[in-house]
Amino acid sequence: MFSMYLHLGIEHITDLNGYDHILFLMALSAVYLLKDWKKVLILVTAFTIGHSFTLALATLRVIKIPTDLIEFLIPVTIFISAFSDFFYKENINDKRLHHFKYALAMFFGLIHGLGFSNYLRDLLGNEENIVSPLFAFNIGLEFGQIIIVLSYLSFATILVSFFKVKRRDLTLITAGAAFGVSIILMLERFPY
Repeated sequence: MFSMYLHLGIEHITDLNGYDHILFLMALSAVYLLKDWKKVLILVTAFTIGHSFTLALATLRVIKIPTDLIEFLIPVTIFISAFSDFFYKENINDKRLHHFKYALAMFFGLIHGLGFSNYLRDLLGNEENIVSPLFAFNIGLEFGQIIIVLSYLSFATILVSFFKVKRRDLTLITAGAAFGVSIILMLERFPY
């Protein structure tokens, strides 16, 4: 049972049909390279903590927020993450900036967790004990997110180190693509 929900979590986050979540993770990690993996791991884990919290509450029906609003807010998180990348300066190693990014990632995780709740509720069906499946699904999501982020960081590092692409240019390309797609998604999903 545990391994089934673990695999479902991994598959769900890495599924290209959920490209908005993948795009968010790329926007979140666009300013980093593989050497920054510890910072990115903390960032992704902060996102997962927020994500897990609202996923659990929404799955248990403790909170209910209209799906249309959540589907709109997900590209808003991409938009904000990508927009902030435009102003990032790689030579600044300000701890306050990273703490702010961690808090923002956790807050955005709250929104994304609500987006997965209907899917997970359907998967759980009439399970009597949802704690173990919920935990396994969240661990799977974390592993899936790490796979996505490490893939992006590896690709970015290869481009910067071996093909001499300027790090700032790569950040702007990644952020620009995420920014553009997020605008399209916000317009498509505008709830009113």
